Amino acid sequence: MARSYNFSAGPAMLPAAVIERAQQEMLEWGESGMSVMEMSHRGKDYMSIAQSAEQNLRDVMSIPENYKVLFLQGGASSQFAMVPMNLLRGKSGADYLNTGMWSKKAIAEAKRFCDVNVAADTSEGGFCAVPTQDSLKLNADAAYLHYTPNETIGGVEFDYVPETGGVPLVADMSSTILSRPMDVSKYGVIYAGAQKNIGPAGLTIAIVREDLIGSAMDSTPVMFNYETHANNGSMYNTPPTYSWYMAGLVFEWIKEQGGLAAMGEINQRKAGKIYDLIDGSDFYGNPVDKNGRSWMNVPFTLADAELDGAFLAGAAERGLVTLKGHRSVGGMRASIYNAMPEEGVDTLVEFMKEFEKENA
Repeated sequence: MARSYNFSAGPAMLPAAVIERAQQEMLEWGESGMSVMEMSHRGKDYMSIAQSAEQNLRDVMSIPENYKVLFLQGGASSQFAMVPMNLLRGKSGADYLNTGMWSKKAIAEAKRFCDVNVAADTSEGGFCAVPTQDSLKLNADAAYLHYTPNETIGGVEFDYVPETGGVPLVADMSSTILSRPMDVSKYGVIYAGAQKNIGPAGLTIAIVREDLIGSAMDSTPVMFNYETHANNGSMYNTPPTYSWYMAGLVFEWIKEQGGLAAMGEINQRKAGKIYDLIDGSDFYGNPVDKNGRSWMNVPFTLADAELDGAFLAGAAERGLVTLKGHRSVGGMRASIYNAMPEEGVDTLVEFMKEFEKENA
């Protein structure tokens, strides 16, 4: 069977080796006599799967001991509410950076719980740039600073980690987590939906510094309280067991590839190949400032939007699928997460060259 090169922003490609291993273990995991999907989440076999997955993530990301790793449900969108509920800790306001669609949604939700100081807003420029550190209008008394290091839709990525002056930094890393090495200790909370660079949809991971746990708003529902999940090993209720298992296989796969240092080198090279083509062409364009270009999500337009349909059809014939850009942006978008092999990017680049030659 020929697998397509799936450039979807999420759910996205999974490594073929991971899917093959899951296939081998589908009917029976180990000598358990059952599929992972049939296991009790509190049983010995599943507990070993869960613990191994967490340890492998800790190893891959070098997560310090004073951080809890929570395996949750509800998507990153639920974190838009969980963050203020858990991190306000008696304060009335928080800082947010507005750099795209997902930042905007996080801000809208936070306003239900606190005063939001939008410390930077790039909407007037069409969300095509990253605000500089010295342009951030931060509040020294903010409960936390929230930002989105990589905006999936607009393809805008921070090229630095914001300095907060001691205020906890919160990051929605749904589309950039595990793409390169990072220093977890710079953050108070990191959260990410799994369906882009971790595993199948249905799982959300939150990495929370321990001192930020335990002071949730009194009105916080039990399931929205980080303390609930931290105290119960993410097993307060039945977690998304199969997605957790699959994420564990992905963490093992990343280790086998050489860890995040190796992933970062490959990802930078993959993105560079597409941007180099775009920059050397009068036919393709990318609206994002060069210092803010995403490694994971590369939006691009054609010189004539009337050719979009023909481009997508021609790409599909070559096994290059899900390249249509988000409806709010238009054009094309190539999401090239860890599981997208470099040959997939090479195939896309060659097709782009051919299409330009035929239609310019």
